[in-house]
Amino acid sequence: MKGIVFTELLEMIEDEYGYSLVDELLTESNLPSGGTYTAIGTYDHAEMITLVSNLSQKTNLPIPDLLQAYGRYMFASFTRGYRPFVDRVDTAFGLLQSVHHYVHVEVRKLYPDAELPHFTVEQPAPNHLTMRYESERKLSDFAHGLIEGCLNHYGEKATITKTNLADDGSLVLFDIVKP
Repeated sequence: MKGIVFTELLEMIEDEYGYSLVDELLTESNLPSGGTYTAIGTYDHAEMITLVSNLSQKTNLPIPDLLQAYGRYMFASFTRGYRPFVDRVDTAFGLLQSVHHYVHVEVRKLYPDAELPHFTVEQPAPNHLTMRYESERKLSDFAHGLIEGCLNHYGEKATITKTNLADDGSLVLFDIVKP
């Protein structure tokens, strides 16, 4: 997993809970990397799970809620760091439809070793989008937050229904319906 995912997670934790909690997490989590992340480095995704699990214990917030909050935070970060991806479309559905065939293609140009989830997107109606998420990392709650962040960015409202298609969370269907 690319280091930017870790550096942004730590920034979100610092923004929400303060640097002392970040320091506690890094000190107490016994991370193989030592908790020293660079945005362009590559790290085991299990370290993120460890950090979020420990954050959950310290804040008494459920892991899915923390991952969704982080997804919303990360989308805002993406809009700052990768503005051309966001500016090329003018709707949330437009951007979400381009994730796999445009955004991830461009990300791979920048980070050839990036391991990205696979999305299959369909739009059965103008107000309805489905996104099928596939990933061995099982971070669909993070993806859910990214979708919410995308909708928020474009000032759009929608109901997002998440359905696990595999018991282990590696395959999930997001059903996104605008009113």
